[in-house]
Amino acid sequence: MFSGAFQPLHLLLILIVVLIIFGPGKLPDVGKALGKTISEFKRSTQADIDEPEETKAKDQATKA
Repeated sequence: MFSGAFQPLHLLLILIVVLIIFGPGKLPDVGKALGKTISEFKRSTQADIDEPEETKAKDQATKA
């Protein structure tokens, strides 16, 4: 049924290990930090993608 790398049993095992390591009190903080890290990564990669277009526009404006 599930043929991916992370099957439901694997995800459950990972969740149990994380709960043992960090404890239920720290889990929301870990999730918040992970969310901020992912959003910052997305923002920085999007800035890298958009940067060449902005550079081209600046170059064209200085040539004119």
